Amino acid sequence: MRRVAVPPVVLLLLAGCSAQPPVDAPPPSASPVTSSRSAAPSTLASSATTTAPAAAPVDRPTVVARKLNVPWGLAFLPDGSALVTSRDEGRVLRVRRGAATVEVGTVPGVEPGGEGGLLGVAVSPDFASDGTVFVYLTAAEDNRVLRMTLRDKRLREDKVVVDGIPKAINHNGGRLAFGPDGYLYIGTGDAMDPGRSQDRESLGGKILRVTRDGAPAPGNPFGNRVWTLGHRNVQGLAWDGHRRMFASEFGQNTWDELNRIEPGRNYGWPDVEGRGGRGGFTDPLVQWPTADASPSGIAVGTDGAVYLAALRGESLWRVPIRDDGPAAEPRRLLRGDYGRLRTVERDSAGNLWVVTSNTFRGNPGEDDDRVIVFPAAVE
Repeated sequence: MRRVAVPPVVLLLLAGCSAQPPVDAPPPSASPVTSSRSAAPSTLASSATTTAPAAAPVDRPTVVARKLNVPWGLAFLPDGSALVTSRDEGRVLRVRRGAATVEVGTVPGVEPGGEGGLLGVAVSPDFASDGTVFVYLTAAEDNRVLRMTLRDKRLREDKVVVDGIPKAINHNGGRLAFGPDGYLYIGTGDAMDPGRSQDRESLGGKILRVTRDGAPAPGNPFGNRVWTLGHRNVQGLAWDGHRRMFASEFGQNTWDELNRIEPGRNYGWPDVEGRGGRGGFTDPLVQWPTADASPSGIAVGTDGAVYLAALRGESLWRVPIRDDGPAAEPRRLLRGDYGRLRTVERDSAGNLWVVTSNTFRGNPGEDDDRVIVFPAAVE
């Protein structure tokens, strides 16, 4: 069974909270997935009414879902619950603190393989009125973004809004996130063909910015869907309180990256991995040896620091940010205690929700994979 004791460094996550020692124990209600057809009635009655209270702060790590099969993306609904994708099963689950995990639907057309399958998920900023949810999936011929609706506790297909994103066994990207401007951002991979990353007409190896219908968003630098280029495999997108955008980047053999994202910039792949100091390319804010990180999802905490969920590094990295780069040395939290970490997201109370990824290339414990909620970071 995987070791679950929390090391002293995790106190950075717990500062300002209860002094009671943190534990990793699921509440009595944490249970394997059930079908929404047989589950108890949900407070999410429709897309237009969400009456349950928003998320509340926690004072210790709390397991809210367990025994999941290769969970990947996580996005919050207005009622404080979260949608979680199951990569190889093509299912979307709804998890909530103190409630059973419930399946809300299966995404059509998912063809999992290698690192592909049902990946990112994003909830419309206007979910209360439009009920829309966006998912990133690997299909038979490509990766694509599908718009769906969540009504009457069931997820239903609407339309494909972006297709033609290159697919491969590896480097499929897959993260979705709405920016503070209301547009949908999409992290893609080079699909094992590095030349795509420098091709402005290819959707591979890019960060894309689109409308909710999938059209190029107004103000895009090249007049198409591309926001930035020169990426190898983007799986983390987040913004801070100053509307600054950040992204994680998987390196190949040498350096993983945390990048500050600005429109039209070229982040170097495959010409540069990590800091190159070369004209025409933007260097990362922070770089790590690939054995220490392999960062997937990222989130900005209430303390303004960027948190990166590390797969190979089996850690949660905390990077304090100032205008021109890190404000202090990155700190490695949760080192090895929960295994591989795929996703981290911040809820309305500032809690950090972390998704493990030990049922894929990992060493799963008895309850893996899990969704674990950690207290807000306070400095």
